[in-house]
Amino acid sequence: MTHLHLLSGGAAQGLVEQLQAQFLEQSGCTIEGGFGAVGLMRDRLLSGEPCDVIILTQALIEQLIASGHARPGSGQPLGRVKTGVAVKTGETCPQVDDPAALKAALLAARGIYFPDPLKATAGIHFMNVLKRLGLDAELVARLHVFPNGATAMAAMAQAPGTGLIGCTQLTEILYTPGVQLVAPLPKELELTTVYTAAVCTQAAQPRAAAELIQLLISPGVTSQRRAGGFE
Repeated sequence: MTHLHLLSGGAAQGLVEQLQAQFLEQSGCTIEGGFGAVGLMRDRLLSGEPCDVIILTQALIEQLIASGHARPGSGQPLGRVKTGVAVKTGETCPQVDDPAALKAALLAARGIYFPDPLKATAGIHFMNVLKRLGLDAELVARLHVFPNGATAMAAMAQAPGTGLIGCTQLTEILYTPGVQLVAPLPKELELTTVYTAAVCTQAAQPRAAAELIQLLISPGVTSQRRAGGFE
């Protein structure tokens, strides 16, 4: 059986996994996927790891095309993804609709779960939000950092007790069992990221790679993209 190698930001993990069976049926290829912080996925590609399709932020894909690591003209946007706040399923949602309310909610939280503040898009942004709110030093003992948003949300879902808050991209919240979306970050602190898929220059399966990208952006899966947090 033919394998298609994928490196992707965690934002697209739920969508790709939902479409794996359909892609196998139409192409005969299984998807060997690696998902994580976009900076880490870029570094894995640059280190020479086998990759047919790369899904990262639009800015990073443009850099990879310029450097010769992704094929010009192959990039296709999957959609925009907002960054939001989450709590464990069934818990009362705090008010987070303006910076003051978000600050109060974070101060009241027993623990705060979010992705890598150095390499993950949402993690970098959320750490800057904490700094803007003057909370980065005050809350340091309550911060729980994980390689990507999906692992952060899964850890929060499994953590004992109540009163926990998470922040990552909506796609990683909506696809993780045991957590629920409170709301996107308030407008003054929002982050909306465009994710783009492209065929890698080194692709061993370029035709299948292009086929997967077309499936991900096709009108037939618009409802799945939207349900999973892509706009």
